[in-house]
Amino acid sequence: MEKAMASLLEFRDRRDWAQFHNPKDLAIAISTESSELLSEFLWKTPEQVNVENVKDEIADVLSYCLLLCKYYALDPETIILEKVARNEIRYPVDKSKGSSKKYNEF
Repeated sequence: MEKAMASLLEFRDRRDWAQFHNPKDLAIAISTESSELLSEFLWKTPEQVNVENVKDEIADVLSYCLLLCKYYALDPETIILEKVARNEIRYPVDKSKGSSKKYNEF
């Protein structure tokens, strides 16, 4: 992840784009790119999806997420592991296995 972050920052900084990467705009960009990812699946079966386009859109979403993490000095791996730990408590296997219910519906 460090190599990806360094590459993103170098790309951004060489273009003087940090000025545009405030939390609000990064969050909007994440939402926009997520919508573009979603549109790759519209009216298609999984087999009809253009995987190269999906890769590009995932890269865009992840890039903006990483930049938002950088802004707030958050370590992506740490916050993911913390969230999984919280979800382990919210979604115990004996209640959630095979279920799509939200934790407050058990």
